[in-house]
Amino acid sequence: MPTRPLTQAISVDVAIVGAGISGAFMAHELSKDHSVAVLDRRPPLTGSTMASTALLQWEIDLPLTALSDRIGVAKARRAYLRSYRAVEDLRRIVAEERIVCGLRPKSSLYLAGDAYGSRALEAEAHARAQIGLDSRYLSKAELRDRFGLDRTGAILSTGSAAGDPARLAAGLLRRAHARGARIWSPVEVTQAASDPDGVTLLTDAGHAVRAKHAVFCCGYEFPKGMPTPGASVVSTWAMASKPGRHRPVWLVDALVWEASDPYLYLRMDPEGWIIAGGEDEADATAHEDSKKLERKSAILTAKLRRLLPDVDFTIDYIWAGAFGSSATGLPSIGPVEGMDHTWAVMGFGGNGITYSAIAAEIVSTEVRGKHDPDSDLYNG
Repeated sequence: MPTRPLTQAISVDVAIVGAGISGAFMAHELSKDHSVAVLDRRPPLTGSTMASTALLQWEIDLPLTALSDRIGVAKARRAYLRSYRAVEDLRRIVAEERIVCGLRPKSSLYLAGDAYGSRALEAEAHARAQIGLDSRYLSKAELRDRFGLDRTGAILSTGSAAGDPARLAAGLLRRAHARGARIWSPVEVTQAASDPDGVTLLTDAGHAVRAKHAVFCCGYEFPKGMPTPGASVVSTWAMASKPGRHRPVWLVDALVWEASDPYLYLRMDPEGWIIAGGEDEADATAHEDSKKLERKSAILTAKLRRLLPDVDFTIDYIWAGAFGSSATGLPSIGPVEGMDHTWAVMGFGGNGITYSAIAAEIVSTEVRGKHDPDSDLYNG
């Protein structure tokens, strides 16, 4: 999509800081009825979006039962239902806008592990079913017979998806650009100040951006001065295999993850590539260690081979990146404290793409002077 350096002061209805998946969803929605400027210190899509393993899940890092203990039953149920609806909305947008990003529906297979065993997953499946989510508990025998996996139990759910996040974000930004949104890069916002009429953003280019509203969509890079209670940045690792012949047929239609700490997750595309990841560490810079990258890939490979012993898995590519975490697994979406007309979107948890879609819905509703009934779930 076309980008340009900032060579003069500009004035718009909405300034969006960040041209990753969150900024792309935001620009796509708000450009329908506002003038929009997207600002990024990097080229578009080159932040955490490129490190995504493209799992579009409605399931939250914390199970519904555990989340209920943290924030209450009513709020936890709303959070799960909103997440489920967001994946449906995301799929609708892709279809309506004809965005080519390899999006395809997936089921989710959540395996019992050392964090949540079979009894906990059975209770979790029941809790989900009570609010109308399509989740079914599988016993050890059912799991072995249907999927050939040796675990004490699992939850099988429908309604998730997988796709290419970079192509999705690019498609959204192109649609926004066609409606008049402009993408300014590279330009870094160095200061922000609000007043009763709007927000002024100062940039390293020496030119100010004046906006009626500003939205910070900075992924896992916490803007200075923005509160992030209970949140942290951790490191995560992932790898992709070479295409292989020995692949279980069911894996092409499923996302697999385990209720363990640290956990393993994996998916397969129609060509037989397996993408797996996990082994998170509570260290914001551990992913920069090249030696640790090799060790983590060996651990993930060993876990994968124990889970799928008949699969021929040969690593083709390995990578690591930053990952946002919160105490609830929910993102932070809401007004910036002490600044009028300004919102911050911090995509904590493992559902970054799903939460980006939710953020665009919530913030655009607020910008238009209305209220989203679920906004209280995400603003602390």
